[in-house]
Amino acid sequence: MSTSSSTDQNGQTADGGRGSDRMSRSDSESGEDSLDGLPSCIPRCPLTPSLSPQKRTTSQSKTEPPLLRTNKRTIYTAGRPPWYNVTGTTFKEAFVIGLCGGSASGKTTVANKIIEALDVPWVVLLSMDSFYKVLDEDQQELAAKNEYNFDHPDAFDFELLVSVLRKLKEGKSIKVPVYDFTSHCRRKEWKTVYGANVVIFEGILAFSNKELLKLLDMKVFVDTDSDIRLIRRLKRDVSQRGRDIGGIIKQYNKFVKPAFEQYIEPTVPMADIVVPRGGDNFVALDLIVQHVHSQLEKREINVRSALASAHQGQPLPETLSVLKSTPQVRGMHTIIRNKETSRDEFIFYSKRLMRLLIEHALSFLPLKFVSVETPQGGVYDGRGLSGKRITGVSILRAGETMEQALMAVCKDIRLGKILIQTNHDTGEPELHYLRLPKDISEDYVILMDSTVSTGAAALMAVRVLLDHDVPEDKIFLLSLLMAEMGVHSVAYAFPNVRIITTAVDKEVNEHFHIIPGIGNFGDRYFGTDAPSDWCESDDGVEF
Repeated sequence: MSTSSSTDQNGQTADGGRGSDRMSRSDSESGEDSLDGLPSCIPRCPLTPSLSPQKRTTSQSKTEPPLLRTNKRTIYTAGRPPWYNVTGTTFKEAFVIGLCGGSASGKTTVANKIIEALDVPWVVLLSMDSFYKVLDEDQQELAAKNEYNFDHPDAFDFELLVSVLRKLKEGKSIKVPVYDFTSHCRRKEWKTVYGANVVIFEGILAFSNKELLKLLDMKVFVDTDSDIRLIRRLKRDVSQRGRDIGGIIKQYNKFVKPAFEQYIEPTVPMADIVVPRGGDNFVALDLIVQHVHSQLEKREINVRSALASAHQGQPLPETLSVLKSTPQVRGMHTIIRNKETSRDEFIFYSKRLMRLLIEHALSFLPLKFVSVETPQGGVYDGRGLSGKRITGVSILRAGETMEQALMAVCKDIRLGKILIQTNHDTGEPELHYLRLPKDISEDYVILMDSTVSTGAAALMAVRVLLDHDVPEDKIFLLSLLMAEMGVHSVAYAFPNVRIITTAVDKEVNEHFHIIPGIGNFGDRYFGTDAPSDWCESDDGVEF
């Protein structure tokens, strides 16, 4: 399984080899993403190569390409726009394209060409090959002699496949098994996949399971001549899977060809589009890409403007805790808010406040009674963390400044990072990158950002953690300074998230800057110059 996106541990795409499904015509046409608008003659008409330029979704920059290509990978410079509404609830599901076709029909090639033509970030390629069942000892022996039927529906773990695809469609983080075709078993390490706007699911039996069909928004059948498929299979299995030619032909005649005739070919009528000649059929690819673009545009949502007009005049929530405004704390705020304060002093007093904030936040963690024996042989009845561990997650870049204070207080703490920036065309937050520790769902998570204005970035970061199965009541949002608007936004969407800060300012101006505020925290801390139309959100500030 490979990746076609630069998002690190979780935003990456996954692909393996095959897999695809789609809902029945009656199911698909009843929904918002039906294919009613497709010309009925297109699917089986002769097609000529003329792939037209594609327009991007409005969430992306219109002046620069959204990606950079290197020899080894594609790096997306456009982020993932909000996939949830102001209540924090997932608003739009990923658009799922099912690719079905015989073995070596060119499904993966078609999938990759669709991804290239779509020209949008956060596309996941999921293969049905990853979901072969684990073979027992007798089945392993049959597979070694080319006597095991890998093309029969019983060879696939459909229960796991449906569960994984459903979670991915819902925007959740998933783990995908990696199948080893040489040893016929799953590898120990599974791939973590998260953040799909579009899912391309391809496989030989993609249309053979009713539950899978219900998850697909578009069904595509890749139709390739049987002789061409056999030649491709010979080349692939010899070079990539270590098989001998005799065994390949024996397996093809005994299992592959009969399975195609019995299980795969009869599903052609289920397809919305039939693509003859696979990746060389540019008109069919163009049709698919245009439809996906139109669906992505329909699903766009404006979160930030809605946050700005919500919750006005409401009392502050009970989940908010503000560090006691002692003369010392107020004095430090006076220094860091002063525009004349030097960078050295700004950093020094910011760090002092961060340390106090972290210590204050730890007092809200659940503790249990613990008794220990002292060196003198006595017993001390104390307290210990009632949980497995604590993980810190910073919203880049300004939230990263709080990591040092957290590490100074919590020994050997694990750290994660989330990069959220403003799209200057739409004004919406976009997720560009994330790296989260393994099994974060078992931890108490301290989410850090230097300042919170409208709460849009914090809202997105919390949603990411929830998508990774972190319980809401185990998330602690920490910020040096917050606006009332941001506090209300987070508390309204996620009422069980604990919000902890050193101060709350009442106002946010028309540019969504906190008033009186602190300025662009990231620029002041790192010594960088803000542009004339500086936007605090790029440093985890304005949002």
